Amino acid sequence: MHSRTIVIKLGTGILSAGSGKIHQERLNAIAKGIKTLANNEDTGTIIVSSGAVGLGMGKLELTERPSELSVLRACAAIGQCCLMNAWTDAFRKVGLLPGQVLLTRQDFADNKRSQKVRETLQSLSNSSVVPIVNENDSVSDEEIKFGDNDILSALLCSLTGAQLLVILSTARGLMTQPQAGELIPFVAEITPSIEEMAKGTTSVTAVGGMSTKIEAAKIATKSGCAVFIGSGENSPDLSLILSNRAEGTFFPPSGLDLNQRKKWLAFFPKPKGIIYIDEGATSAILKNGGSLLASGITKFDGSFSNSDVVSLVGPKGNTIARGVTRFGSNQLQEIIGLNNLQILDKFPTQNKAEVIHRDHLAPHL
Repeated sequence: MHSRTIVIKLGTGILSAGSGKIHQERLNAIAKGIKTLANNEDTGTIIVSSGAVGLGMGKLELTERPSELSVLRACAAIGQCCLMNAWTDAFRKVGLLPGQVLLTRQDFADNKRSQKVRETLQSLSNSSVVPIVNENDSVSDEEIKFGDNDILSALLCSLTGAQLLVILSTARGLMTQPQAGELIPFVAEITPSIEEMAKGTTSVTAVGGMSTKIEAAKIATKSGCAVFIGSGENSPDLSLILSNRAEGTFFPPSGLDLNQRKKWLAFFPKPKGIIYIDEGATSAILKNGGSLLASGITKFDGSFSNSDVVSLVGPKGNTIARGVTRFGSNQLQEIIGLNNLQILDKFPTQNKAEVIHRDHLAPHL
């Protein structure tokens, strides 16, 4: 039994090379990474593998996702065979054995059935078998009951108590804008503004898009699981993801107390700026676990946006904490020294006046 578990969800765009073909080299890279994690970091892995419908469409020479459910089921049945053959080949190269697990929504809705799923996954892990999980689309009564495999992967994290969910697709992560935006490396809290950034997919073989990935992140983080969303196009190195050296967007588990949040400090990206605070604010944060208010800020350096990570420097010039700011540098210039009522009056669209809420602060180690 491994000391920790991660769930890796792979999108259709990562696995399918079009026309019923598979990106075998990407599967090989994932299998090699899973073997390394098992040997060196005592980490067990569950794979949620999309691609069956897309592969089946290619074999049937279909250019658009079928609207007729019987044809969709047929595509899934054909593609699932191709998918498992590819995974078996990938894991054979590294001396591991995969096991197929096909699930429907009812497997999570019923306590007895969900317990059986948990026991099966645990038994596979105990035998060093890598579970390959997918929606059982070939017998589904409705088109993709889970919404898509992003939601399935999040539910598996909750069911198994996994510590990390890795969602790999053709997207680099959550972007400020769908096409020309900037990557958001860290999301402390999934707010309505974060959800608005997520857009659906336009792929003919896939469903969901970033919107369902954010929904999956909400489910997983609420169950105490961290989430990483990034690109899998360049044969990702899983060890880089676990050591916070991979490009993507990281979501920490929600509901953590101050001491628990310390362990996630390593996942904070490089700070975009520095906020200098007075002695009162320093004491409030370090001694009382308080939030950073604008009244305690003396100055700041750097250009940053709301939701960016910044460093907090005390009056003695030492970094005392890092946190996620609710105000960009342009806004911050206007509110330094103001009290909360003055800030809300100045920015009526803001529902909270704290520059950095205590839930989004972590002491500098």
